[in-house]
Amino acid sequence: MGDLVQAQQQATQQALTTAHQLASAGEANQYLTFTLAGEMFAVGILNVKEIIEYGNLTEIPMMPHFIRGVINLRGAVVPVIDLAARFGAKNAEVGRRTCIVIVEVQQEEGRHDIGIMVDAVSEVLEIPGKEIEPPPAFGAKIRADFIAGMGKVNQKFVIILDILRVLSTEEMAVIAGIGQADSQPMGTVVAT
Repeated sequence: MGDLVQAQQQATQQALTTAHQLASAGEANQYLTFTLAGEMFAVGILNVKEIIEYGNLTEIPMMPHFIRGVINLRGAVVPVIDLAARFGAKNAEVGRRTCIVIVEVQQEEGRHDIGIMVDAVSEVLEIPGKEIEPPPAFGAKIRADFIAGMGKVNQKFVIILDILRVLSTEEMAVIAGIGQADSQPMGTVVAT
């Protein structure tokens, strides 16, 4: 448990560094914005592959509650993450505008496509680096290390997600209880 807390503290520090880098770059970056539980979020457009209609999910038994299931995307199996549940809230309700944003993330194992379920996609915005503030240290409805920065748009804030942290396969495996340490029953001898 102490390792997880320490990892979250390191991740929070890295998120602050990322926000400072975005602000100091001064360049406009493009973000896909979407709503989730009444809040406006954004992800870097370079991570987004496509946006598809919600549906045709195959539920997988024994998965964490934030993994809604998988979809068949042109022959590839793509897991779909319920972002509301991933952020610690209850599972999102499927509505008329609910959709799946397919994002490509680079993990240690290589590139992966992962679907994120959102209430509605809004628009693509350019947010200059100077308009991005560091994430708040407290008071956010989601973990601070999930936030890359807070973009100011029309006197409102857009929460810019650090999509690599939000969709960290290693952390999700630990949360699901299927980490490598749990893969062997106690007392099992592994031949070397």
